[in-house]
Amino acid sequence: MSIRRGRNFLLSPGPTNIPDRVLRAMQRPAIELHSEELIGLARSCLDDLKPIFRTREGETFIFAANGHGAWESALSNSLSPGDRILVFETGVFGEAWAGMGKSLGLTPEFITGDWRHGIDAQILEDRLRADKAHAFKAILMVQTDTATGITSDVAAVREAMDNASHPALLLVDAVASLAATDFRMDDWKVDVAVGASQKALMSPPGLSFVAVSPKALEHADKATLPRHYWDWRRRLDEEAYMWFCGTAPEHLLFALREAMDMVQEEGLENIFRRHQRLADAVRAGISVWAEGGAMELNALVAREQSNSVSTIRVDERYGADRIRETCEHRLNTSLGGGLGRLSGKAFRIGHMGDINEPMLLGALGSVELGLEMCGIPHGKGSVTAAIASLADTKKPALAAD
Repeated sequence: MSIRRGRNFLLSPGPTNIPDRVLRAMQRPAIELHSEELIGLARSCLDDLKPIFRTREGETFIFAANGHGAWESALSNSLSPGDRILVFETGVFGEAWAGMGKSLGLTPEFITGDWRHGIDAQILEDRLRADKAHAFKAILMVQTDTATGITSDVAAVREAMDNASHPALLLVDAVASLAATDFRMDDWKVDVAVGASQKALMSPPGLSFVAVSPKALEHADKATLPRHYWDWRRRLDEEAYMWFCGTAPEHLLFALREAMDMVQEEGLENIFRRHQRLADAVRAGISVWAEGGAMELNALVAREQSNSVSTIRVDERYGADRIRETCEHRLNTSLGGGLGRLSGKAFRIGHMGDINEPMLLGALGSVELGLEMCGIPHGKGSVTAAIASLADTKKPALAAD
């Protein structure tokens, strides 16, 4: 039996580290379902999600589900059987969302990608201009795909839709980007945005969120895909019991409330700066490893490199899983593995949520030790490079809008 001392370095891209104060918030008895305390708690969580999504006009919903549940809610409320949807392929999760749509009776069409670049808004605009009959009823995109570490430009997608004067709904998966990367639902005219608790919101897995524009709510009144548990209109009932279509997930709400308090204390702009700064430091370390010729960052375009997760491609001669397994079993450091077409070909470092400089420096050092133990060629000095990045006070904290 392997005995591991000290704290585990959890650097997976989800679930992420749960702060002690969030864990403590759950250490309490259940409360009565119809109590003023629980109703007030639920209402505050629903309301305080709005500034995180950057919406004043939209409605927010909380589901006892993971992000896939939020996807199903988005599709089943917005669309009808046979509707055509246009989906971007920037990684695993665009494919999976389209696959769900197909299982629900929708007709997905892909704008294919190489998994190394984000969405090309000009390709979208050209495709929508060609859709003279407005056959596409919704555009589906993932802001940050956790498989590829690529962040696409939501504002550019909206601009392309507007340039083409296309009336389709814009549905955005913000699961891996919400509270880590700038997201502006109202400004970018996003119709449906989905998120989840276990990423940058620093909460246990088990809650997903949907923010819905007035336009999308109008579509929901006409859409005919089956839904019951996922139904937005049912959840807008005045009776608080219906906000969750039954018993509220009380202890997950206790955790979420504490996590959102922490978000409010730090401030979203400061959170974005922290994530950018830490992500830059991780990439500085990866650049050093890449000097050995056996690995490289998956995302090729600097502005598309994610604040949330970095995906590192490894020469297949060496085996990416060896690195991850060595770090997990011998160094008590948990990384993400490659997904989809990157399975066995990449590993991932998550850097979102409740994370700071010492945690990342320790993780980089651990991975570099793992590379040494596995005999994988790599440049040495990732921690030194990361320290230099973090100490560079002249570097802008956020990319320009």
